[in-house]
Order: sequence, then structure tokens, then C-alpha cells
Amino acid sequence: MEPIKPAHTKPLRAAIAIIALVSVISGLLIGAKFNFTTETDASKPHTTIMVPANFTEVAKAVSPAVVNIRTERVIKGGGPVFRHFHSPFGEESPFDDFFERFFGQIPQREFKQRSLGSGFILDRKGYIVTNNHVIENADKITVKLNNGKEYKAKVVGRDQKTDIALLKIKGASDLPIAKLGDSDALKVGEWVVAIGSPFGLEHTVTAGIVSAKGRVIGSGPYDDFIQTDASINPGNSGGPLVNMKGEVVGINTAILSRSGGNIGIGFAIPINMARGIIVQLKAEGAVTRGWLGVSIQDLTPQLAKYYGLKDAKGALVAEVFKGDPADKAGIKPRDVIVEVGGKKIKNSRDLSRIVAELPVGKKVDIKVIRNQKELTFQVKIAKRTEEKEAEAVTGAEGETDLGMRVSPLTPELARQYNIPQRQGVVVVHVEKDSPADRAEVQQGDLILEINHKAIRTVKDYQAEIKKAKKGDSISLLIRRRTGFLALTITK
Repeated sequence: MEPIKPAHTKPLRAAIAIIALVSVISGLLIGAKFNFTTETDASKPHTTIMVPANFTEVAKAVSPAVVNIRTERVIKGGGPVFRHFHSPFGEESPFDDFFERFFGQIPQREFKQRSLGSGFILDRKGYIVTNNHVIENADKITVKLNNGKEYKAKVVGRDQKTDIALLKIKGASDLPIAKLGDSDALKVGEWVVAIGSPFGLEHTVTAGIVSAKGRVIGSGPYDDFIQTDASINPGNSGGPLVNMKGEVVGINTAILSRSGGNIGIGFAIPINMARGIIVQLKAEGAVTRGWLGVSIQDLTPQLAKYYGLKDAKGALVAEVFKGDPADKAGIKPRDVIVEVGGKKIKNSRDLSRIVAELPVGKKVDIKVIRNQKELTFQVKIAKRTEEKEAEAVTGAEGETDLGMRVSPLTPELARQYNIPQRQGVVVVHVEKDSPADRAEVQQGDLILEINHKAIRTVKDYQAEIKKAKKGDSISLLIRRRTGFLALTITK
């Protein structure tokens, strides 16, 4: 007797084969659509890792809107070689008359200083976004498009504090434009592409991931950088950082490197922060920022515990300026600001950035913690000026081009750095290879005098530093644990 076979065996096998074939085809189609391939994780046999097969479509979509920027700056200086030797007699050497008598008044020579950068086209009228440091002090700006055509560009506006500049070219038509994305939606670990002209190599495409968000690198009061390991080098500045949808999510701006080349740590300005800046530059040629009228500092765990708070999130109000918006609204010193216009405040830098982005005249609700109770105040935002900004240096940072940040001497900092005095200005950060670092200024130094003038507040410090011109020597009297020291910084 023959064994009995189920009547549905063959149809079942056929159905299983069809389902398997459909699954394979679907997987291939999905992989093609999203440009992914799969790899098995050896440590987890039943899992797969999604890896981009290539970045062709992203590069193809964005590259036409990426431009190369060349700048020239005419610098006067120099002369015969003997003019560069230092005289033992100081600036007024008796040999100057000798040289002038025999050689006449020695003319100053001119030479051109050139630099390279990148940018991307914002709209078809010829507006181009780049970094301020790419075009700063340039006498001539040339923009080269992807098709090889070159145009002279003019500066529409620039913002030094965020390192953003807006250019415009004339005479170009049918310009490709870069599509802007949402930098807030970026996730750490997400793939991104950088496009630019590193070392003058035009339209170079590199790829990496988002390494971190919200990075503070000491470049300015509104630091909020995207960190990426996509290769960024000199010449990439101003170029776009792009997500896998082909949308610009950042403006490549800086690298962290000891050699000057890429080591896998690059920084980009989030495009969401840049949007408002670009709109103002296009309309006004400059940026107007909001002003609250308070001096603030970070909330340390010790201070949070002292004020009875659950965590150290928020910004502690150190001072309220009389007659300014916060004062009129009823905010007081020692209030902890935890929310502005519905946005949570993490620290003092977060508060400064959010308030700066608010339109002048806008009424906004500000939540504070006072005596362990939450209070809400409605504040009408005023216009920030340079004078007010000098007053509002936060307890966390008072930045200058010397490469160091200073803070009012709080009780916490006095204990941290073992400083017996109750007031003054203490150095809280020194940037490597900066003028301050070369002068051997150290974190924890208490600045007592600048050019023989007493320094009691950050405002005093900034006023004296501001007086010095580029190239001037600045004398500092500081107090360190080892005693008093006199240091000289060249600005």
C-alpha cells in the first residue's frame, strides 16, 4: 500500500516558494529605494545592519547647488629686507634716518592674500550662503558654479557671532538651489554627507555620521554645533552638510585638529538656527537679537540642591538690569529660568540663544522657579545692543578674541580654584594655541589688572580688552595659587 500524501502538499510548497520570491524582490526594491545594503552582525546572528550602498543620489541632487568661493585681500606692508630686522634702539632707531637719506622714503609693498571656501545656492536670484570667516575683510569675492562659470559676488550681510554670511551674484540664470531640511530632526548616528572644496579640490563629497548635537566649542556666544565625522578640511567652510534625503541640515564651519587636517571631528551650524539669521541678512543686511535684561549663569548641581530643585537644568539669574524687560516684568535675582515661550531651558547658553532668536517687541511667557515655586511672567523682548551684551556676559562665559573665557568670581568658583577673594574675574577656559595660551594664562587665574587698571567685573574686563587694537600688547596682573604673576598677551 502506498503512503497517503496530503492533497495540498504541492500547492503549499508552490505557495511558500512564491511568498519567498516576493519577499526577496520586495527587499531588493526597498534596498534600491533607500540605497541600503544589509550586513549580518556576527555577534547577533539573527540581526542585520542597514548600511548605505552608496551616496550617488544625494551627491547628484545637491552638488549642482554647491559653489567654490575664492577671495582676495590686498595687504600693504613690507619693504627691503633690512626693514624687517629688529633694532636694538626700539621703534625710533637712529639708522632710520640713514636709510631714508640714501634710499629715500621706502615705499610699502602690496601683496594679495588669497583664501578658499565653499557655499551653496539658496534661491534662483543668486543668493549664496557661506561662513563669515570665508569672506571677512575680502576685497574681491569670486564664486565658481558647478558648471565652471565664474561670477563676482557682493556681500549682502554677515553675522560674526554665528559665522554666517549671505552673498549675491548677478547675471546667472537657471540656478540650481539647495533644499533646506530640519536639523532638529537629526539623530545621533544618522548618515550625513559633506560637499565642498577641501584644499581647493572642488565638489569633493565625503560621508559620515552625526557624532553629536548641541556641541559648544568656544567659537561664540551662540554655539550649538552638529558634530560629524564626515571628512571636513580647510576649504570645506561654508559648504553644506546634507542628510540622506538630499536636504541641507547644516553649514560646515570648523574642525578640531592639531595638524590642520581632518581627524574625524568636524562641526556644522544647524540649518534651523541659520534660517532666521539668513532671513534677517537678506532683509536688513544685519542681525537684530532679542534682549531680556539679565546676567545669568549655569545652575550647578550644588546650586540646584541649595535651591531645592530636582536637577541642574535652567539658568540662574545673577543680576537684573533696572528698567529692562525682565525688571519690568518682575523677574528677580536668584530666580531660576526654566522655560521661555514653551521651550525648556537647559543652561545659560541655551537661554541666551533662545532669547536672541526672539523678535524684538514680542511678548513671551517666561517660567521661573522662586522659593521652590513655579511662577510665570510675561516679558516684552527688547533689542540687544553691543553695550547691553557686554553687561549681560553670563556667569559661564565672557568671550574675547584672546582665546579665553572669563566669569564673575562666584562662591562656587572661588572654592573650586581655591581663591580667597570675594570678587573679581576668573579665567574659566583657555583655548589651545590661542594668544592667551601662548602667554601661559591658565584656567583658574584671577585677573586683577589689565594695563594697570583694576578689574572687578566682566564689564571692566571687556572694556579694557576692547581698547586694544590687533597687534597691541596687553599686560595682565593675575593671581594664581603660586602667587602674583605679570603676563603679556599680544592681541
